[in-house]
Amino acid sequence: MPTTSTDPRAAAAALLVPGTTCHGFAVERCETVPELDSDAYVLRHTVSGARLLYLACDDENKAFAIGFKTPPADSTGVFHILEHSVLCGSAKFPVKEPFVDLIKSSMQTFLNAMTYPDKTIYPVATTNEQDLYNLMDVYLDAVFNPAIYTKPTIFEQEGWHYELDLPEGAGGEGDGNPASLREGTLRYNGVVFNEMKGALSDPMSVLDDAVNAALYPDTAYAHESGGDPRAIPALTYEQFLDTHARHYNPSNSYITLYGDLDVDRALAFLDERYLSQPSAASCRMDAAVAAGEDPSMLAPNPLVVQAPVTCEYKRIEMSTTPENALVGLGLVLGSALDRKRTIAADILFEALLGSNEAPVKKAILAAGLGGNVVSYTAAESLQPYELIMLQNAQPGVARELRRVFQDACRDLCEHGVPRERLEAIISSNEYDLRQRDYGIADGVAIACDALSTWLYDDDAATLALKYGPVYEELRGELDGSYFEDLLRELVLENDHMALVELVPVDAAEGSEGAGAAELAAKRDAMTDAELADVVERTAALRAAQEAEDTPEAKATLPRLRVSDIGEARPEPPLVVDTTAPIPCLRHGIPTNRLAYAMQYFDLSCVAFEDLPYVTLLCRLLKQLPTSEHSAEELDNLLAGKLGFLSFTTEVMTQPDVNGARPYLLVSAGALSEKIGALASLPREVWSSTLLADADADRVRDVLTQIRIGLEQGFINNGHSAALGRAMSYSSPSAVVREQLSGVDFYLFLRDLLDHFDERLDDLRAKLAELAGRIFVADGCMASFTGSDEDFDAYWDAAGNLGLGAGDGAGRDALVVPAPCDRHEAFVIPSDICFAASACDPRRLRLDVTGAWAVAANALSYDYLWNEIRVKGGAYGCGFRAAGERQTAFYTYRDPAIDPSIERVERAGAWLGRFEPDEAAFEGFIVSCVSGMDAPVKPYALTKRRNTTYLAGLDPHAREERRAQMLAATPGELRSLGTDVTRIAAESPTCVFGGRDVIAKSNAGFNVVDLMG
Repeated sequence: MPTTSTDPRAAAAALLVPGTTCHGFAVERCETVPELDSDAYVLRHTVSGARLLYLACDDENKAFAIGFKTPPADSTGVFHILEHSVLCGSAKFPVKEPFVDLIKSSMQTFLNAMTYPDKTIYPVATTNEQDLYNLMDVYLDAVFNPAIYTKPTIFEQEGWHYELDLPEGAGGEGDGNPASLREGTLRYNGVVFNEMKGALSDPMSVLDDAVNAALYPDTAYAHESGGDPRAIPALTYEQFLDTHARHYNPSNSYITLYGDLDVDRALAFLDERYLSQPSAASCRMDAAVAAGEDPSMLAPNPLVVQAPVTCEYKRIEMSTTPENALVGLGLVLGSALDRKRTIAADILFEALLGSNEAPVKKAILAAGLGGNVVSYTAAESLQPYELIMLQNAQPGVARELRRVFQDACRDLCEHGVPRERLEAIISSNEYDLRQRDYGIADGVAIACDALSTWLYDDDAATLALKYGPVYEELRGELDGSYFEDLLRELVLENDHMALVELVPVDAAEGSEGAGAAELAAKRDAMTDAELADVVERTAALRAAQEAEDTPEAKATLPRLRVSDIGEARPEPPLVVDTTAPIPCLRHGIPTNRLAYAMQYFDLSCVAFEDLPYVTLLCRLLKQLPTSEHSAEELDNLLAGKLGFLSFTTEVMTQPDVNGARPYLLVSAGALSEKIGALASLPREVWSSTLLADADADRVRDVLTQIRIGLEQGFINNGHSAALGRAMSYSSPSAVVREQLSGVDFYLFLRDLLDHFDERLDDLRAKLAELAGRIFVADGCMASFTGSDEDFDAYWDAAGNLGLGAGDGAGRDALVVPAPCDRHEAFVIPSDICFAASACDPRRLRLDVTGAWAVAANALSYDYLWNEIRVKGGAYGCGFRAAGERQTAFYTYRDPAIDPSIERVERAGAWLGRFEPDEAAFEGFIVSCVSGMDAPVKPYALTKRRNTTYLAGLDPHAREERRAQMLAATPGELRSLGTDVTRIAAESPTCVFGGRDVIAKSNAGFNVVDLMG
C-alpha cells in the first residue's frame, strides 16, 4: 500500500529547486517527462561526485538503482564476477548471502543485478517505502564495502577455482597420497564459470560476441563482459580486487530513484550513510597512492569511440549441431546520443526485416540462403549497431547474404520504403509505449533505459526517456526521403560494418576436448604440494560454504515484519456477461485507454494426434493472405491498427486430476480509438485465411522458423523444457502441452519438414478442416478488458464475431493417452545441463496449501541455493509448489546431474529439521505474500483471472492461499518434510544437457539425441 500521503511531484517541486543544494546534492535541473507522467530531477553529490536522477511520479512500486561504468579490458568476466560477489556479504551486513536473504525476507517486486557490455546495474523495487530503504542499505554497502577484500573464498565460489576429483577409493578430500592426486581429474568450478559455459552454448550469443569484436576491435566491446570460460581462469584475486577499487566508487556511479517516495529522506540517507563516508574501495585506492602508484593507472577503464572499421569477412567455428550455422551482418548506426537516428534505424529495420512479409526478409528467404533471418537493434552501447542474423544458414552463403541484403536495400532506396509499413511500425511502437508493460517493475526498466544515454553524457540523463518528440518528428519525416537517405547511409555507404559466419564443427574438433587436455596438462605440471593445495583449498571453500551465519551477523540484516504487510489488494469481481453475443468474461481494470479482447476456443473437438496441427494453424494465421487482403497488406494492417494479435494454445488443468482442457486463444489489444479494428481484424484472420491453397514456400519458411525457435529454447531455457517434459510423465494436461508445444511437437515438426513436399497437400487440407471445426461459437468463451464505453463499442462492432454454432461433430474427439515415466535425457549442444523432477501433487494425495509456498521459498533460497548453486556451481535451482496442481525441483545451467539429484533427495530431510529464528521465518512469509501482492499489468491480470475461471479454480483460492501463508508456522513446514521426500522420490525426472554431462550420470536415463 502507498506509504506517502503527499503528491510526490508537488513535494519534489517544493524541495528540489534547481540551483539549490539538498543534503549534499546540487540540484542541476528539472524536466517534465510526459511520456512517464513524471518530473525528472538531475542532481550531483558535491563531495563524492555521484550522479542522481529522481523521477517523481505516482507509482507506488518504488525503485532504486545504482550503476557503474564498467567497460572490460579483457574477457575474464571480472565485472560479471564482481556483480555476483559484492552481493555475498559486506562490512555492515557480514552474512554469506545478503542477496538471498533479501529475496526471502523482503517485499521486493524486483531484486537483481545485471552486467552489460559497458556497465553494471544493481536495481531494486518494492511497494513498501521502509523496505526500499532496507534494500538500498544492503545494496549500497554491498557495492561500496563488500566482503571480497577479506574473504577470497567469495571470488573462488562465484568466479572460478580448481577442483581435483579423486578416483574412487583414493580417500577423502584430505587424502594426501601423491599417487592418488596424480590420478585425479583436474577441473574448473564456479558459478559464473558455469553460467557462461551455458550462455556460450548458444550460437547466437557466440555470433553476437564475434560481431562485436569485429566492429569494435579497439574498445571494451571487443571483449565478452560476462566472461569467456577459456579466459575466466586467467583472472587473479588481486586483479579482481583492483578492478573493484578502480570502478566501484561514487564518482563513477549513476543513481536512480523512482516513484512515490519521500525524496528528502532518500537524499539524506544516501548522503549520510554512504556518499560522504569512506569506502573499502576508496581506502584501497588511497593505500595504493600512498605506496607510490601512479594515480593515472588507478582510473577506471576507458570507454572510447571506435574509428570506423570494415570487416569484409570473418569465420568462426563452434562445436554445435549443423542446424546452428549462422551468418551475422553488423552495421554501426552512429552515436547513442543521436536518439532520432537510433530510433529511426530501429523502425526502419523492423519495417524491412520484422516479419516474413517485410520486403528485405522476403528477398533473403526467397534466395534460399537459410531457414530464417532476424534483426536486432543494440541501442544500449556507445555506438549502437544493427545485427542482421541468418539462422540455419546454408554453407558458405555469408557473402551472398550481404549481396542479397544490399541489393534489396538498394532497390528500396531507389523506389522508396513502403510508407504504410513505416507508419504501421511507428503506430505499433507507440502502442507499446503507452502500454508500458516492461515485464519488470517500471522504475527498474526506466533506470536501465536512462543509462543508455546518461552513461555517455552527464547532460543526457533523460534523453532516452523523452521519446515523444522523436516520434512526432519521425512521423513528419514520412513525407520526405529521410528513411531512404538513412537506409543508404547505413547499408550502402557504411564504412563501419562486419560480416561474420559461424560454422558448426564436430564436438571432437571443439573446445571441450581441448579444455580437458589443457587441464590434464596443468595437473601434470603441478607439484605434489600444489595438487594437495587444490584439495585443501576446496575443503576450505566447502567449510566456508557450509558454515552458518552467526546470530550476530543475521541480526544486522534489516527485516520487515508480518505486521508491515498491508491488506490484500482488492480486485474488481470477475463478471460473466451473458448479454454479449458470446459469453464474455468482463474485467473492470484501468487500462490507460487501451482495450484487450480475447476468445478461448475449446479444442476438445480435436483428436490428440491432430493437436500439433493446431499449433501450426496458430503460427500460420497472420502469415498467409486472407480473402480480403494479401499477406503483405494484412501484415501492415495488423501492425498499424492493433497493438498486437496472437494465436496461441493454452491447456487448463482441471479439478479432476485426469482432466485436461486445451484452448486455442486469440488475444488482441488496441488503442481505445481503434476499437473497430479490434473487433474486425482477428475475425478476418481466423475466418478467411486462405489455408487450402497456402503457398508452399511461405509455409515451409514458417515451419522452419518454429523449429529454430524451439531449438533455441532447448539450449537457453532447458529447465522449462525439462519441467514440461517431466510433468508429462504423470499429468494428462502436460501430455497435451507436449503435443502442442513441447518435445513431441518438435519431433512431429522435424518429421513434417523432412517430408514436407509429400505431405504438403494433406497439411493444407488438415489446417483448413481444423479451422472450420475450431472457430465456432460452441464452447467459445470471450474476454474483454477496458472501459464500459469500449465494451459497448466492441460488441456493437463485433456482433457474434461471425461464429457459427458448429455442428457438434467430434466435440469429444480428444482422448489423451495415459502418461508414463519415460526417464529421458535429451542431448542438446551444450556444456552444461538442465534437470527437472515434477509431478501433480494430487497424484500423491497431497493438499498443497499456502504453507507449501513458504516451504518452497525456504527450500529454494536456503537449502537448494546453498547445496546446488553455492557448492555445486549451478547457475540456478529451485523448488516450486505452484498452486495445488504442480510441484517440481529444477536446476539451471548445472555442471553435473547426479550430485544435484542426490541433494534434491535430501531436501525433505532438511525441511524436517528446519528451525529458523522468528525473524527469518517472518521474512519467508513476507516475501511469499509480497509476491502475491505485487502490482500486475492489466493484460497479465486479465489472463490470470481467465485461467482461474477456465481451470475451474476457486475464485477465492488466492485469498485463502494468502491467508494460509500468513498463518504458516515452522512446525507446519517441518511436518511437510516427509511429503517433500516423497515428491523427490516419486516425481519423474527429465534432463536436457550436453552429451558429456549426461554420459557422466549413473541415473540410467534413456538418452535421446534431440537435435541431430
